[in-house]
Amino acid sequence: MDEKIMKSDTIESEKDAVPNNNSARGFDVVDAMKIALENECPGTVSCADILAIAAQESVNLAGGPSWLVLLGRRDSTTANRTLANLAIPAPTETLDEIKSKFAAVGLNTTTDLVALSGAHTFGRAQCSSIIDRLYDFNGTGNPDPTLNKTYLETLRKACPQGGNGSVLVYLDLTTPNTFDKNYYSNLQAYEGLLQSDQELFSTMGADTIEIVDSFSTNQNLFFKNFVISIIRMGNISPLTGTEGEIRMSCRKVNEEISSSSRSNKYWNSS
Repeated sequence: MDEKIMKSDTIESEKDAVPNNNSARGFDVVDAMKIALENECPGTVSCADILAIAAQESVNLAGGPSWLVLLGRRDSTTANRTLANLAIPAPTETLDEIKSKFAAVGLNTTTDLVALSGAHTFGRAQCSSIIDRLYDFNGTGNPDPTLNKTYLETLRKACPQGGNGSVLVYLDLTTPNTFDKNYYSNLQAYEGLLQSDQELFSTMGADTIEIVDSFSTNQNLFFKNFVISIIRMGNISPLTGTEGEIRMSCRKVNEEISSSSRSNKYWNSS
């Protein structure tokens, strides 16, 4: 189905929040999962649960840990893009700013923060997220002084000044498609891609430094703590019971789908 046709007419999607826009991807895979499940067991598995399962599977398939995913979430019928813009950590934020956002949703600002940041051991980010770090950090006209100089030149080749900001670069240059502890080794070498990543190790006197060091030397310890923290994050204020709904499509609330179906617009793929 065409994404433009499927887009909600009444909800400002959090997919389009600044930290997510053109960054969070793979929604077509989620759509395929939802279609398959609706064919087998209509109205049973929520999009929220699909995302929780997909997160676990993607980590495990990339070499990371597995965990038991608690199920029973239901889907919201509303969204709040403004709140998402404020609540989701941004790539240019300081450690104190990121900590305040974790604390606001009940996650701790030490182990949860460092462990969940380790998800950046795979994936990619856009040049637009780091361009100021490379050329004009904090308006100084110079690069971020915490960046390893060799790594800086590598990134400048990938993201030239005035170039295409949508070009993607690996979050972990060493093992970009593997879920491992190298993210933390990169921080120790001052090769964290995002400012928000490097801050975990480079902020003087930070209580996150010791945890970065521990995870860098002990992958099993990282995996163990990541599982605890990802389960905790997945259980932040879930809708259960009769709250919300189980969406027929992950791109629209059910009311819109029913309305569109009646007017034959929903199934129009032209």
